[in-house]
Amino acid sequence: MRLPRRALVVGLARSGQAAALALARRGVPTIGVDRSNEIDAGRLAEAGVEVHLGTEEDQLLEDVELLIKSPGVPGESRLPAAARARDIPVWSEIELGARLLHNPLVGVTGTNGKTTTSELIGAMFHAADRPVAVAGNVGRPLTSLDGTLADDAWIVCELSSFQLEDIHRLRPRIAILLNLTPDHLDRHESLEAYRAAKLRIFENQTEADLAIVPREFGAIPGGAERLEFSADDRLPAEPLIPGEHNRENAAAATAAARAAEIPDAAIAEALRTFPGVEHRLELVAEVDGVQFVNDSKASNTAAARRGIEAYRGRPLRLILGGSLKGESFDELAETLPPTVRSIDLIGEATEELAAALGRAGRTFRRSGDLATAVGAAAGDAEPGDVVLLSPACASFDQFRNYEERGEVFRRLVGELW
Repeated sequence: MRLPRRALVVGLARSGQAAALALARRGVPTIGVDRSNEIDAGRLAEAGVEVHLGTEEDQLLEDVELLIKSPGVPGESRLPAAARARDIPVWSEIELGARLLHNPLVGVTGTNGKTTTSELIGAMFHAADRPVAVAGNVGRPLTSLDGTLADDAWIVCELSSFQLEDIHRLRPRIAILLNLTPDHLDRHESLEAYRAAKLRIFENQTEADLAIVPREFGAIPGGAERLEFSADDRLPAEPLIPGEHNRENAAAATAAARAAEIPDAAIAEALRTFPGVEHRLELVAEVDGVQFVNDSKASNTAAARRGIEAYRGRPLRLILGGSLKGESFDELAETLPPTVRSIDLIGEATEELAAALGRAGRTFRRSGDLATAVGAAAGDAEPGDVVLLSPACASFDQFRNYEERGEVFRRLVGELW
């Protein structure tokens, strides 16, 4: 790619810092900016990146040829909007990484299951002793791989709607859409806008590429060959991780691995041994016959419903709540199985959840915070019960992210005895 004479990176969390460092490594004069004054920018300064914290001044765009926008930065925020007004290209960190790297790419998107499916595909490559890296929204920025991989290594890249908003030429060799349900409506203008962002994963594909979509899914952009999957597909082995939704994820991963010429024996080995990912139906402890399960990654109602469904038939003590994302909780409340014995509500969403549960005739407690909820649920639990943190909400009211929420849940469970 032709490198810009000067670049501006907006948002200096994990992916923003990786993008700035990748540009600096290639000799591009780079400015990094973040509204927060609390960013640790030591590595950026050492690499020669000009860092500005606590500011978003338009003058930072002077002589800039490219703006890289971190996924947490809304498109209408000051600097990206000003850049577009000046006809300065705005890219996601993913777009930059795809241009710097020339490795074959498996792109994975969807409302739920992205991290699990991405890591499972990586496990299938590892089982076949094939070089692979897993990156993107899963936690490792794509640009951080620049200069670290052999040309024949595949990259499995988890792609969020926020990352896909600002792609231009990103073209996965294999692109997967796992599912599509309402999410992030606090950020996207509408469900249609959210859907359009997700489907951008396919738009640059050609007939040489593969698009993997749920059975009977509607039309998609791009020119790729289309392959459909379903939870009832025949697989080389049954997945270790529980739940019909995880069998669906396994079917999509199997289709992608086969397209990348991974043998069925390696696929089967990965399916039988892959334990899942942190904070997604993660068994934290089993004490006196009570299981404590961390599903903190269930940050929307569809994900929570899948987590609850995985334990259908088991007595459940459910913890719900967190920060709001613009979703209705009515369907979640109406579809809770009768085996849910108690519901503890936490955080900003408490009153909206309480209203939905009340309309559905379900009883609940306003516990307020996670420590109170864990203590109450554990105090009521009997042998055979599952205490399930599956919040159906984002975490930003009381935690930095869903990872911190899950880590606090683990600690609280450990302190019960």
